[in-house]
Amino acid sequence: MLIDHRTYICRPGTIRKHLALYEEHGWAVQRRHLGEPVAYLTTETGDVNCYVHIWAYADAADRATKRAALQADPGWQRYLEISAQAGYLISQRNSLMVPAAFAPSPVRG
Repeated sequence: MLIDHRTYICRPGTIRKHLALYEEHGWAVQRRHLGEPVAYLTTETGDVNCYVHIWAYADAADRATKRAALQADPGWQRYLEISAQAGYLISQRNSLMVPAAFAPSPVRG
């Protein structure tokens, strides 16, 4: 299993606008290709301009196939254009991770 942990930072005061834009233009198309996320989270304390989403894949090949299909989708391309024009995002950090063998995982089959 491969976990894709993504952290995004928005410009102060824009996270709600960004998430509304994503909900309207990106959420459905992303789920169509990647399935349901393990989690989609906003920060309660700490950096309130931050949100995280986590996706699970069978392996690197599964991730590559699904992400390639997502990138090729015209609906996703439209979302990326709208998001870039809005300019709400400051940074993105992706970490590809694997579950530790000794710990329970909610996404392990």
